[in-house]
Amino acid sequence: MHAGEAAVCDADFIARSSVRGQQRRTDATHAMLTITQVLMTLQLQTNVWLPVETPQTIADHEQGHREIAEYYYQAADKLAERIAASYIGKRVEVTGADLDVASSQKLLEIATEITNEYTKEINNNSTQLLYDDITDHSRNGVIAKDAVEHAIKNAAIEAAPNAK
Repeated sequence: MHAGEAAVCDADFIARSSVRGQQRRTDATHAMLTITQVLMTLQLQTNVWLPVETPQTIADHEQGHREIAEYYYQAADKLAERIAASYIGKRVEVTGADLDVASSQKLLEIATEITNEYTKEINNNSTQLLYDDITDHSRNGVIAKDAVEHAIKNAAIEAAPNAK
């Protein structure tokens, strides 16, 4: 926990991507690689740390952070599907003395690119920050459930510009 925190909710959106492709050699050191398959494994890991005898308002607040992460995760499969679909059929040039090695390396690079794009787009930081602003980190008496609903509904228009 950071200084001043009484409790914390840690939510990690995890993605692993693998990419397959078909290589068509144009000569001994050049090939065109067409992406034929993208597989993504998605996970949300959440941990809520609360001190012993935590006031219910703090526990509710941290559960609110968890609920926001879970809300975003509900659409994670659709997001991953959209990102993966944008790569299917994509053609990239591969060069090197060993085209099999070069193709494997290129597929790994594309898988990393896909994972990074997912991680960037699943980001719920602006909603989490708005939630903390609304509740003043559980100190102002705002009901956590109401603040979660408001933050989810309004983060795109109310979030601070530096939250993204």
